[in-house]
Amino acid sequence: MPTGKKDRAAGWLVGIDIGGTFTDVVAINGREMRTAKVASRPDAPAAAIDDGIAAVGLALEDIANVIHGTTRVTNAIVEDKLPPVALLATQGFSDSIEIGRLRRHELYRLDVPPKRPPLVPAERRFGVDERTTFRGEIARPLEEQAIARAVDDVRRSGVHSVAVCLLHAYVNPEHERALAAALREVVPHVSLSHRVNPEAREFERASSTVLNAAAMPVAVDYIDEILTGSDLDGRFQLFHSAGGYASPEVARERPLILALSGPAAGVAGTAALARARGEETLLTFDMGGTTTDVCLVRDGQIEVSSGRSIGGRPIRQPMAAVETIGAGGGSIVRLTPGGLTVGPDSAGAVPGPACYGMGGILPTVTDANAVLGLLDPDTRLGGTITLDIEGAKRSLAPIAQALGKSVTETALGVHRIANAAMARALRRVTVERGIDGRKCTLLAFGGAGPMHATGLAREVGIRRIIVPVASSTFSAYGCLLSDMSYTQQRTTRLHAAAFDADALERTRAEMQEELSRPLRDQGIATEDIAIEYVGLARYDGQSEAIAVPFDLPFDHGRFATDFNRRHHEIFGYAMDEPWVLEGLRVTASQPSGIALGTLGIGLEDDATVTVAHRDCHFDASGPIRTPCLSRPNLAEGREVVGPAIIVDAWSTTVVPPGWSIESDNYGNLIMSEATP
Repeated sequence: MPTGKKDRAAGWLVGIDIGGTFTDVVAINGREMRTAKVASRPDAPAAAIDDGIAAVGLALEDIANVIHGTTRVTNAIVEDKLPPVALLATQGFSDSIEIGRLRRHELYRLDVPPKRPPLVPAERRFGVDERTTFRGEIARPLEEQAIARAVDDVRRSGVHSVAVCLLHAYVNPEHERALAAALREVVPHVSLSHRVNPEAREFERASSTVLNAAAMPVAVDYIDEILTGSDLDGRFQLFHSAGGYASPEVARERPLILALSGPAAGVAGTAALARARGEETLLTFDMGGTTTDVCLVRDGQIEVSSGRSIGGRPIRQPMAAVETIGAGGGSIVRLTPGGLTVGPDSAGAVPGPACYGMGGILPTVTDANAVLGLLDPDTRLGGTITLDIEGAKRSLAPIAQALGKSVTETALGVHRIANAAMARALRRVTVERGIDGRKCTLLAFGGAGPMHATGLAREVGIRRIIVPVASSTFSAYGCLLSDMSYTQQRTTRLHAAAFDADALERTRAEMQEELSRPLRDQGIATEDIAIEYVGLARYDGQSEAIAVPFDLPFDHGRFATDFNRRHHEIFGYAMDEPWVLEGLRVTASQPSGIALGTLGIGLEDDATVTVAHRDCHFDASGPIRTPCLSRPNLAEGREVVGPAIIVDAWSTTVVPPGWSIESDNYGNLIMSEATP
């Protein structure tokens, strides 16, 4: 893994994941690993990074490389805190971003607007007199006069970012490049559709290009603030949505790749764990303070989606297929006419849940867990936060009184409602993709994930759970377990009946060269760059393509067999019909060199040590006297039968009655439900 100005072997490698509530840090040097959590500082990310580095006992001069996962771009999109942009489109197509698709977000609610208003209003959408055919032929040349008019329109609009999305530029980008050369004289940020999303589907390509343009000032300011404030230039990379990390230079040009930066890091760590343990199918369950993210990992590979929607705005680019819901440990609990609700708003790190004793008064999921006895009142979380159980009870008391229930009964209800909401997200990444979730293993991480894992597993019918080493900071750990990589998709439209192998080879070679270039710029030799190929195929007449990996040389017959097999896995059938290679996805990467299980994780070989006993409520049957055990003292292979509570500095793993747990040689905790 390159580090630019400083050799990677000369210092510590640091993964930093800045979430909505906490900033997680994992530092690795040889076989030594350190972890920490500090409060996130949304208005001062450089300071949060400095706090995290200091929390693991390091100085800037000790660091060889920092890999950073961020939610800054995601939050800006979801919260509509994006700067104004202009759009240049082929004459007659500038309104496609407003026309969109004939779909309603709420099919049966006519009181809800059918879709969000376009990010670019009509007065900042400009047509350009040019035309390229779907074969890439120039039907109407782009004259100098048309370029000058477009530049003048953008100048008069007063924006600092412009999106350029010309018809069929994904086949022939000549006109977009000509416009970009002129536009860079008048605006600092230019987003080109053939760079952001070189694929067909005009609306999705335009939406993605506009979002990329709007995110440019946000990302550039963010990156510059970090590099200026922390002096990490040449030793700083950003985690991207496809499950790898990229240089700041690439992120500045295409900040939309950061749209799922933080959640994708945890998924990448899961893929590394799956490969190390030989796990066939893992479901990630990342429950933090603000949100819960779930994703499917099969055979050590991340499930990648081409089309997503963030904040109601379509995005088309390769991204980890993560489902996110607004239910985390800090999610606020309310009593509504429809009953108890959890989230999507969060108490955050400050003031935080009421049980943190930092000024929070609104009830949260964490407060419910504290009332149930699942959190140790005598343990200082991370050595800094002392739990206020009475404060948690006071926060839930008004809701309990309104329901006519005890505070404990109300807390049990909150716990179950949170689990039910997360179970729905799990079903979206399993059942809707042809996967039987009951046959999967749940990987629970994040600050609150191991606490809710068994309840969620029971909702879905899962009988096996893994709580990974460094579970509370696993997304930051995933940053370090991942590769530096770049991914792109292009439309090819190659029909099986008249397959043009030369056209495929030309496109493949162009994409491979383009994606390998930033890796070589980081000092990576060509022979050390790994290339992966995925064909996006569909039956002739279908609208959506599915991903089918392949190797070189491309084998027409084998690809057809693999496509039919994959189609049958997803949809339950396959047909003897012509297929189309709609697109090509290429990934160029440099392996991280860090493997799960090669690190010293501070485990002891002595017997399990009982920390304390306390009353815990696992269900409505009443309190159970439960042992509380220290995770670092769980010897490898030592089985603990529930009920039990396993604690470390920042995380609690709940083992209810009917479950057992043991530690493997990687430091992971393996939980199993007893056979009925």
